Amino acid sequence: MTKPAMPRTVWALGFVSLFMDLSSEIIHGLLPLFLTVTLGASVAAVGVIDGIAEATASISKVFSGWLSDRMGRRKPLILLGYGLAALSKPLFPLAGSIGVVLGARFADRIGKGLRGAPRDALVADVTPAEIRGRAFGLRQAMDTVGAFAGPLLAVGLMVVFSNDMRAVFWVALVPAALAVLCVLVGVDDPPRAPGEAPPPIRFAELKALGSPFWNVVAIGVVFTLARFSEAFLVLRATGEGLPLALAPLVLVAMNAVYSLGAYPAGVLADRMAARTLLLWGLLVLIGEGLMAKMVADVAPARVRGSAFGLFNLASGVAMLVASVVAGVLWDAIGPQATFAAGGVFALLALLLALVRRRG
Repeated sequence: MTKPAMPRTVWALGFVSLFMDLSSEIIHGLLPLFLTVTLGASVAAVGVIDGIAEATASISKVFSGWLSDRMGRRKPLILLGYGLAALSKPLFPLAGSIGVVLGARFADRIGKGLRGAPRDALVADVTPAEIRGRAFGLRQAMDTVGAFAGPLLAVGLMVVFSNDMRAVFWVALVPAALAVLCVLVGVDDPPRAPGEAPPPIRFAELKALGSPFWNVVAIGVVFTLARFSEAFLVLRATGEGLPLALAPLVLVAMNAVYSLGAYPAGVLADRMAARTLLLWGLLVLIGEGLMAKMVADVAPARVRGSAFGLFNLASGVAMLVASVVAGVLWDAIGPQATFAAGGVFALLALLLALVRRRG
């Protein structure tokens, strides 16, 4: 039996994610060093800034997901989210204090929060169920290609600009603008009958999401605790002697593995239970795209955006806790304690997934 073709909107969202992640990772590959070396921030402060930023994004997803369900349209919030992220990019090269960087990260992550849940819900809306895993895997893989290419480009730009991090940050504006353009011309909501309006979403419907959904949330929270900010990987590598200009290569290596694994994992998720595949994904921490499919599978279409929002809220709070704890452990005990804690949480997530599978 021939599989349905991948919808045009999924491809467009893939390129949007690619360009925006390319922009963001050009900055994020150098931001920990910019904060600590140029602006004099502590490692704990880096963890707090990243934790606040990611928690902000996840809290925003709750409201954007619900609002996209209520409106019956996803594209306006997706466009607003990517547009705000693009507008925040000039603040990084202009920053003269930690507060400005925090403000830029806050605005950028608000944008991520506005677009995240509607985007994931739109992927599920426009994709036939039999290729939904492929769709999420494709978008995640293209997202990670940007996350892989961004730090690599940052390394080259550091050479070109003689380690001038502010000059490198300015270049990040170009792919951010391309991402917004892709939303404008390539992303469409599914057609709706003339005059059809979405009925109001009632709180009782969200309460009725059921235990399968909350089981996925629980696994996601513990999984996220193992995924403290990549900033700590960059700081660890430079602390071991990696030259400043090559620091983004840490993220290149990490995202290369993630990018190569995301789409095959999505294909397999269409053929076997996503939870079974997640057990393997947790071993190498590539389970994010699989979790998106799990949420899509257990959430009714009518409240799909809200479900993604709630899932990301829980994950965002966990990311805040993880980043703050990682920074405090680093300053109080040492980097070994930070990475040991991450390993413990990854093992707990694996055990929880095993328990839920048997239950």
